[in-house]
Amino acid sequence: MPTRPCWVEISTDSLESNFHLLQTLAAPHAELLAIVKADAYGHSLALCAPSAVRAGARWLGVTSVEEGVAARALCPDAEILVIGGVFPGQGEAVVRQRLTTVIWEHWQLDELEAAARAVRAKAASVPVHLEIDTGMSRQGVDPNTQTDSTFASLLERFSTGSPLRLDGVMTHLFAADESDGVVTEGQLVRLDEALTKIAATGLSGELKPTWLNVGNSAALLSKKPSAIAEIAAKRGMKAMLRPGLALYGLAPRFEPDEPASVAEARKSLQPVLSWKTRVVSVRSVAAGAVVGYNGTFVATEPMRLALVAAGYGDGLDRKLGNRFSLLVHGQRAPIVGRISMDQTVLDATEIPDVAPGDEVVIIGKQSGDTITAFDHADTAETIPWEVFTRIAARVRRVAL
Repeated sequence: MPTRPCWVEISTDSLESNFHLLQTLAAPHAELLAIVKADAYGHSLALCAPSAVRAGARWLGVTSVEEGVAARALCPDAEILVIGGVFPGQGEAVVRQRLTTVIWEHWQLDELEAAARAVRAKAASVPVHLEIDTGMSRQGVDPNTQTDSTFASLLERFSTGSPLRLDGVMTHLFAADESDGVVTEGQLVRLDEALTKIAATGLSGELKPTWLNVGNSAALLSKKPSAIAEIAAKRGMKAMLRPGLALYGLAPRFEPDEPASVAEARKSLQPVLSWKTRVVSVRSVAAGAVVGYNGTFVATEPMRLALVAAGYGDGLDRKLGNRFSLLVHGQRAPIVGRISMDQTVLDATEIPDVAPGDEVVIIGKQSGDTITAFDHADTAETIPWEVFTRIAARVRRVAL
């Protein structure tokens, strides 16, 4: 059955091209883990996870065990990292689906160990990545907390005969987009100190961690892979970075200024997502006509208005009302009045021949103009990550 005309187009070719570019930037220092959490940043896990694997990704990153199960069905041979950790009752699914989870609490290891022993899993057959809190105070264990022996006691859990294996150590670089690099350098120092303590436990052989899992798109584009790889090599580990936004074609913005390497990469990255709708109807109104809820727009002259099939229920930020434009016939058509749940009104007065059925671009290119997720974010005072992930599930994702 034909559907309501509000859809997203996903260029898997662009995603694969981006992965190849990022892989080149990481080489020979680090392997990449493709971030496909939150339905691949709203782009569609079903389309993007297999595309990343086709491009060469051996690792995929998801938030939850539920996402991991979905990714496993799509990519049976991929390594899948559950970054948000395991929750009570999920250990069985982790073991059965061969997922790798991030851990930083004893109860998480209890959950996994119980599930592994229930199926008589072999020793060191359930891999985990231990997260180190190097300053973000979000998730992870802090090795330097004087009153807490959690770090040492967590390491003691990885003993001969245990089904658990410390496959990797990870942290989040929370200010990698700050161009002076001071905060990131401090985090890497704290990470290195934690690795020294891990090495002092004497973990060896299959119990010794393989991966040093550090860094996002900003870290990768600003040439941090070599620094991370140097720390990893000192410990006999392999470096891994986790690009997300760049995988989908956008380079993060840097403050206070942008490194040359980021500016260069920005030119080559290809946006993966385009968001489109169509004109539903066109009407002429007289001066004084009120448009939309609460009359926030009143026509000061005769106007032609185009109604389009997209609203905040589809993810179009309500704050864009009276402040943003969409593309029709390759021209900017201002949004007039408040954005409704399912519809938006555009001023088409200066755009000739607009008619029902005409394509309207919310994000993407039309003729010689482009609207980006950054454009949306700047007007709505948010970030492109939110712009992408708030595009509703009811908006069809179509592979090009």
